[in-house]
Amino acid sequence: MTTSPRIALIILNWNGLKDTLACLESTENIDYPNVETIIVDNGSTDGSSAVIRKRFPKITLIENTTNLGFAEGNNVGIRYALKHDASYIFLLNNDTVVDPQILNAFLQTFAEHPEAGILGAKIYLFDHKDTLDHLGGMWNSRSASFDLIGNRMIDTPDQFQHPQEIDYVCGAALIAKRSVWETVGLLEPKFFLIWEESDFCFRARRSDFKTLTCPQAKIRHKVSASFVGKPHSTYFWWRNRLFWIERNCSRAEKIKIWSLHLIPDIIHMLKIRALKSLQLQILRRFKPKEDHRERAQKLLKTKAALQGVKDYVFRRFGPGPAWLFKPPPK
Repeated sequence: MTTSPRIALIILNWNGLKDTLACLESTENIDYPNVETIIVDNGSTDGSSAVIRKRFPKITLIENTTNLGFAEGNNVGIRYALKHDASYIFLLNNDTVVDPQILNAFLQTFAEHPEAGILGAKIYLFDHKDTLDHLGGMWNSRSASFDLIGNRMIDTPDQFQHPQEIDYVCGAALIAKRSVWETVGLLEPKFFLIWEESDFCFRARRSDFKTLTCPQAKIRHKVSASFVGKPHSTYFWWRNRLFWIERNCSRAEKIKIWSLHLIPDIIHMLKIRALKSLQLQILRRFKPKEDHRERAQKLLKTKAALQGVKDYVFRRFGPGPAWLFKPPPK
């Protein structure tokens, strides 16, 4: 028997076999005696499950029949972990590799900061050894968004070396005590993708659990280029931003944010969509041989943002409309 607390390490996979295998290879080197690695396959169609089961027969593999999104996909693993007596639950993105001492670092910080319910790792860009991805963020009412801590900064010995309390830590490497999940609940499924971890951290804070960075817990993150800057990322950012504000801001703050930021921004996007749509139609008619994909892509992002606003208003959550994931026409 061991006195080390049981840690459930949950990795969500959706058609990311290459990244997931590399992540699992790194987790096998974790220096900790009582950890259960749980892969939740989110309805992959690339044969991931069969390969993972063959290469890593000792891990726990849970197969969802469809893509439930980041939030509910992880919730499947969290429910399993709670049912199987995990003391801590660690969410780890599949496009990461971890330092072997990561769990020991988390537990030491929890021991030194008993007020903490949630910790986040120090996350480096995968191909830039000393460059941080980010450590999480602080809510900024003036911009109605989060200011990211350490975003793309070079890590130096005189900064980010000690745990600090922040509003949320990045869901790419987030660990929380069992009591946090039991008290505040799981990730909100309606977010589907992005903003869910900040919502979770804010709910935890309302129940007197603090969220801290853990600089000694280190990972490298590939930061998927298939998501950043695409129309579907714009869609989720807008839809879930509005949903987050609804759930986590006071009435007075909501009125201020909507009047000073959101309404003017939405009106501006409506004007941009009308003007750019007309411009693109004219160019396609009079310059049909030119490649207009870059203009079309920019217009598609504006349309995606407005679709996110519309779907929030009409309470349409989930994976979003299929057209968001199609390439724009020439």
